[in-house]
Amino acid sequence: MFGRKKQVRTPALPVVQTASRGFELASPLQWQRQSRAERSLYGALRSSVPLIDAAIGKLVRLMGTFRVVTDDPAAQETADWFVREVRVNGSAQGLPAFISDYLDCLLTYGEAVGEMLPDAGQTGIAALYNANPDDVQIEAGRSPMELLVGSGGKLVPNQSLVLASLLNQKRGTVRGTSLLEGLPFVSEILLRIFRTLKTNWERVGDVRFAVTYDPKDGNFSEETARHIADEWKKAMRSENVCDFVSVGDVQVRVIGAESKMPDCQVPVRVILEQIVAKLGIPPFLLGISWSSTERMSAQQADILTSEMEYYRAAVEPAVRKIMDTHLRLAGYPGGVRIVWNDINLQDAVELSQARLNNARAMQLEKQYGLEGCDA
Repeated sequence: MFGRKKQVRTPALPVVQTASRGFELASPLQWQRQSRAERSLYGALRSSVPLIDAAIGKLVRLMGTFRVVTDDPAAQETADWFVREVRVNGSAQGLPAFISDYLDCLLTYGEAVGEMLPDAGQTGIAALYNANPDDVQIEAGRSPMELLVGSGGKLVPNQSLVLASLLNQKRGTVRGTSLLEGLPFVSEILLRIFRTLKTNWERVGDVRFAVTYDPKDGNFSEETARHIADEWKKAMRSENVCDFVSVGDVQVRVIGAESKMPDCQVPVRVILEQIVAKLGIPPFLLGISWSSTERMSAQQADILTSEMEYYRAAVEPAVRKIMDTHLRLAGYPGGVRIVWNDINLQDAVELSQARLNNARAMQLEKQYGLEGCDA
C-alpha cells in the first residue's frame, strides 16, 4: 500500500525421508566428524613417505588454471582483475593460488574450509583465507543437505562467506574421504622395512669385530686379555693404517659376516604399487622407472586426465560461489562459467588431430556426394 517491497524469502530445503533420524538437533554423536588424531596421521604420512607428498603435490599442480567467463563485458573485466589480484592468505595472490591450497587440503584430509573476507565498503571480496582443519568443524544443519561450519564450539555467524567441501562424502555423515585413507597400514610396513634397513646397515656397514685369544700353553690371565684389548682399540682408532701384532692364537672375525642382508626390493615394490594405485597417479611421474610400454604410458595419462577432471568438478562449486559473491557485491548479476585450460599439451595436440581428421572426412564425403550416408 505504501510502496513497501515484498520480502523475498529463501526457499527451504526439502525434507529428506530416507534419513535414519530427525534433524531438529544435530549432535556430534549423530554426525561423525573427522578427529584431530586422524588428521595428524594423514599429515604424518605426507612428512614420512616422500612418495605420498610428491604425488599430492603433482596432482595439485596438474589441475591447471581456469578462466571465469561472464556475459557482461564490465563484469568480465572485474572478474579478470579479481582472479589475478585477489589477496590469498598472507603472502599469495590470485584465485588459482587459493584453489591450489584448497585442493591440497581436500586431498589430504577429505575436507576443506575457506573464507571470503569482504572489503570495508562491502563492494567486493578483498581477500581469501584457507582455514586450518584443526580450527574448524563441518557440521550438519537441520537437513543432511545443509553443511554448516563452526569454530570454537560455535557456528560461524555469516555462513554465506564460508566455503566447505567434502571429497567423497561418506553416507550418513558429514565426513569426507581422504585420498590417503587405507594407506596407513601399508605405509607402516614400508617405514618398518626402511627402519630395519637402517639398523642393519648401522650394524653391517659399521663393521664390528670379535677378537678371541686362545693361549697355546693354557695359561690365561686377565692382564693379558686387557692388554690385547687395549692394543686392538689403538689399532682401530688410529687415523693412519696400523697393524695389530699379538703372540699366541688370536682370531679376529667380523660380527654378522655369516648372515646376508635381506633383499628388500620385492616387498618395497609391492608396497609402492599399492600406494601408487591408491593415489591414482602414473608411476613415471614420480620418478619410478618400472617396465612399461609407450602405449601403457599413454593409457595411464588418459586415466590421470579423468582423475583431474573429477578433482576439478570437486572444487568448481567453491570457485563459482566466490565469483558470484564478488560480482554481486560489486553490483553485477551473478552467473559465471568456469572454463578450465587443457591439462597438458598432449591433450591439445590429440584434440587438434581429431578435428583435422573429422574435417578431412567431411571434405571427402562432400567431394564424393556421400553427405548424410551412413558409413
